[in-house]
Amino acid sequence: MLNESYNQYSFILDRTARKVKQYAQTAFAEQQFDLTVDQWIVLRTIYENPSLSNKEMAELCGKDQPTLTRIIDLLIKKEFAERVSHPSDRRSLRLHITQKGEDKIQEIAPKVADFRMQAWKNLNKEDFAHFTRILNTIYDNLT
Repeated sequence: MLNESYNQYSFILDRTARKVKQYAQTAFAEQQFDLTVDQWIVLRTIYENPSLSNKEMAELCGKDQPTLTRIIDLLIKKEFAERVSHPSDRRSLRLHITQKGEDKIQEIAPKVADFRMQAWKNLNKEDFAHFTRILNTIYDNLT
């Protein structure tokens, strides 16, 4: 009986995660952002953490290395980011956001915040505290 409840929670968690991503992707397409949700996550991560390695970036974004590399290649092609040599290790490359990338972030960040608020409406501070605690516990159980 207990297992059935856990299966139901897993289903709800998966269904909700898919719905949030689908909603965001539809909104990105309707707004013609010229970015996917995954590209946005990586671009924002580069912007907020300019000195990360690809491995660190993959972990922070929740992407595997090949997927992250494809996304980065697309961001570079769109001229939102660039690879630059590490100042102390010429063999190592770091990602750097371009001015065009910064402009894109400034342009769409407020709209992305509005999309997120659609999912969060009707939740109060106590709901967020429980939600955060539960998700962090699930995450920690798997690391």
